Amino acid sequence: MKRRLEEEEEKGALGQMEEGKEEEEDDEKGETFVGRSNDDEVAACMTKKRGKVTSCSDRKCIPGIIYLGHIPPRLRPKHLRNLLAVYGEIGRVFLQPEDGQVRKRKKKSGLRRCDFTEGWVEFRDKRVAKQVAASLHNTPMATRKRQPFSSDLWCIKYLHRFQWTHLSERLAYEQTVLQQRLRTEVSQAKRETNFYLNNVDKSAHLDKLRRKRKRDGQQMDEKNWDFTQRQTEDEIQSKKKQKAAMTQRDLDKSRLLHQKSQSNVSLLAKIFNSNQS
Repeated sequence: MKRRLEEEEEKGALGQMEEGKEEEEDDEKGETFVGRSNDDEVAACMTKKRGKVTSCSDRKCIPGIIYLGHIPPRLRPKHLRNLLAVYGEIGRVFLQPEDGQVRKRKKKSGLRRCDFTEGWVEFRDKRVAKQVAASLHNTPMATRKRQPFSSDLWCIKYLHRFQWTHLSERLAYEQTVLQQRLRTEVSQAKRETNFYLNNVDKSAHLDKLRRKRKRDGQQMDEKNWDFTQRQTEDEIQSKKKQKAAMTQRDLDKSRLLHQKSQSNVSLLAKIFNSNQS
């Protein structure tokens, strides 16, 4: 009896052990299944995200350029970049400096700073450039009164179908035109100086000849240059008045002659008519 009881207890323990193992195996299978499902979901999400990223990278951001028609004094490219970087990513910035003659006048008056007249700013995305040009035009540059450039307004225009190469080509063309103009001015100045020096040499040579002929007792024919001066406005008006007066006199004379001729005709008509009668 004791042996049977012991055998039954051993069989129950073994059954419990097997059930525990089966439950553990089921749990492990369930865990592995759940883990696989999670991995599949994560992979699907990653593929979706990658697809979105590739779609964003495939879409090319076309740059847009805005034109600034007014640059306040003391505004530098770094200040302009800091003011506009809030609205979007900025690429290249170019500000046109003042003319050389204006700078010379400022230097004479004691101002050594170089101000700018106009500028161009490139945004990485042209949509941002359009929004900036539409929203900031004719608005204050600074949001607070105590900030610098608060009394100045934005003067912005979006340039449609304008690229940075167009700007570089324009600047290169202006530089070549400036150099050509400088070359022509230098050549003109050289011609004038050469003409002046040649005349100086000629006058010195003529002075020597004049002195020599005076020593020898010979006479030298000197050329007298007569130039007619242009008439003034008063002289022109006086001549016009004289002409008007002369014409009036001529009219009076013609009237008198006409009257005399008429009187002579009437006298002759009377004489001949009386003779016929």
